[in-house]
Amino acid sequence: MEERLGIAGAGAIACGLAATAARHGDVLLWARSGSSADRARASIAKLYGKLTGEELDSSRVHVVTDLDALAEATFLVEAVVEDHGHKAALLADLSGHAGAHAILATTTSSLSIGELAKATGHPDRFVGLHVFNPVTRMELVELVFPPQADPRVRDRARALCEALGKTPVEVPDVPGFVVNRLLFPYLFSAVELMSETGIAAEDVDRCMTLGVGLPMGPMALLDFIGLDVAQAIGKEIDTPVPERVRELIAAGSLGRKSGQGFYSYG
Repeated sequence: MEERLGIAGAGAIACGLAATAARHGDVLLWARSGSSADRARASIAKLYGKLTGEELDSSRVHVVTDLDALAEATFLVEAVVEDHGHKAALLADLSGHAGAHAILATTTSSLSIGELAKATGHPDRFVGLHVFNPVTRMELVELVFPPQADPRVRDRARALCEALGKTPVEVPDVPGFVVNRLLFPYLFSAVELMSETGIAAEDVDRCMTLGVGLPMGPMALLDFIGLDVAQAIGKEIDTPVPERVRELIAAGSLGRKSGQGFYSYG
């Protein structure tokens, strides 16, 4: 991997990206607090072990709490909560620490790349790098560029994806890009069908896995994504969020990460 990857964030996407990249080079990962940094180290080590069957060399991933440390990176990726305000603020901070030739990127799954690029002040070296969870296993990366993106930035972004063993596909800067633009109307339609008919979540999922050959049914997938994240994406792509999803969120049932969603997780 020719780039030195810097990741701002300590959640599932950030840690999955760090574990994937650690196979190919040194990685910097920034967490907001010492406790978040400790959790990130443990998560990355676990993911790396599952991915490679080996123990992670601690020198390959440097977890830091000082944003200044990311100045050493040549490719800085923001990977925090799916909210424009949070992402834009962090990207503005990152642009102040980035080297003159460093690329700035976001892992947003639905937000406008053009608008986030403005927050950096450097739209010519900005890219949307939509990786999919679990990052260690999912092959696709949706690449989204603002109009001002330099051709060399486009080439470096594709090269990074390929170095990580991913398949980059350039997609238009529309809400939800391609995958989520098509996926979430289907997922929410499944919830509405369940609500209208009383069919069990397990049976909806069984129909779609056994009848269509999908690896995961819609209810299980929503729980995996996180119902709060699903709601945010639904709003961004202007797809009505089902009342049942709103009710679960209000009850704190966000899916796998909270232990309860359409299914219970012990």
